[in-house]
Amino acid sequence: MNSPADIWTKVLSLMESDMTATTIHTWFDDIEAVSLDEDTFVLHTPSEFKRDIIRSRYTANIQKALHELFSANFQVEVLGDDEMDQRTGGKTESDGFLPGTEEYTFERFVVGNSNKFAHAAARAVADHPAQNYNPLFIYGESGLGKTHLLYAIAHALHKTHPMFRIVYIKGDTFTNELIQAIREGRNQEFREKYRSADLFLMDDVQFIAGRDSTQEEMFHTFNTLYEARKQIVFTADRPPKEMLRLEDRLKTRFEWGLLADIQPPDYETRVAIIKNKAILMGVELPPAVLQYVAENITANVRQIEGTVNKIMALRDLEGSNVDSSTVTRAVRDMFKDPSDIMPTADVIIEEVCKFYNIENAALRGQGRTRDTALARQMAMYLIREMTNLSLKEIGKEFEGRDHTTVLHSIDRIEKMKKNSPETAEVIKDIRSNVNARYE
Repeated sequence: MNSPADIWTKVLSLMESDMTATTIHTWFDDIEAVSLDEDTFVLHTPSEFKRDIIRSRYTANIQKALHELFSANFQVEVLGDDEMDQRTGGKTESDGFLPGTEEYTFERFVVGNSNKFAHAAARAVADHPAQNYNPLFIYGESGLGKTHLLYAIAHALHKTHPMFRIVYIKGDTFTNELIQAIREGRNQEFREKYRSADLFLMDDVQFIAGRDSTQEEMFHTFNTLYEARKQIVFTADRPPKEMLRLEDRLKTRFEWGLLADIQPPDYETRVAIIKNKAILMGVELPPAVLQYVAENITANVRQIEGTVNKIMALRDLEGSNVDSSTVTRAVRDMFKDPSDIMPTADVIIEEVCKFYNIENAALRGQGRTRDTALARQMAMYLIREMTNLSLKEIGKEFEGRDHTTVLHSIDRIEKMKKNSPETAEVIKDIRSNVNARYE
């Protein structure tokens, strides 16, 4: 029992008397024992999330086991990849690869009737890239696990094909990078970045719709990757045929491979998600708690996980017991009155500016170009719809425009929304971006 690895094996064995096998497997399966100095035992995990949990929850357990082995007190250091790099001067295998997404794997994805088809399709792509389902297009409402599957594919392929060049990008970020590249004359650099990928992943592809230059670039990027037999995976909140502002040639290409939808989780899946999330946080919730949360939180996976996080926070920060009172409070927080989470005018204006690629000062100011005027009217409409501000207060956000100007803008967008499905889609997309700021 001389090497750090031997010591760690013994420590794990001793800790089995204090915690379940599931807990030990969940938190310590990828731990590496680095060294045992005079008074410090150093461990390493590639997951920053695990590192933080072990530090906050399980350091005392490790110290107790070390004391049983050596009849002496030891400090325990748990290092992430960056800290290991500083310690060794080297790089870990996962350095720079989708940082902060280590927990989004197939093993951590809870499969149920609502998502099993999308999960199976994602696994097939990870096992046999660019062979059967190319592109894979996963769609569904926000918070159902689309991004989790996207990252799971990336992590699985990173393990089996470590030399693969994996590129992940969000639809709106792709647009912003393209605009910046055009301004700075780096078009070729931009194209090489995306067209040289072995695995191309785009989240929220719906945000490229209606943007001519972006759609043109995506068309050629798609063709280059597809013809080179590189795997392409998209996620969106709706299927291609419902993206009214998306060019037909892109709709066709997005449908070449396989479309897989994800629906809100059923009761059994919600229970499994809650149980899994709780175990990952080092606690087993009573059946009554599982049932209560599963029956009351039904919208999406993100809300379910947020509720479990709230329960754990109440327990750890306030010393609350995980009882009916704590759980009820956590569930109630998921259904706050809209006024409690109402967006500000500044946030709405920021998102409108980002969507239309217009400077904030121009939108608020006297710019009279057609695009600027439309964006300003859209901002006024959304502020009226999403806040409690009066017409006069909205006008103050735009260099003191009077309430009649604001009312005219709101009426115009309302008429456009009724007569143009494309305008309704724009409103939905901007709303989604605003709401995402508060999730």
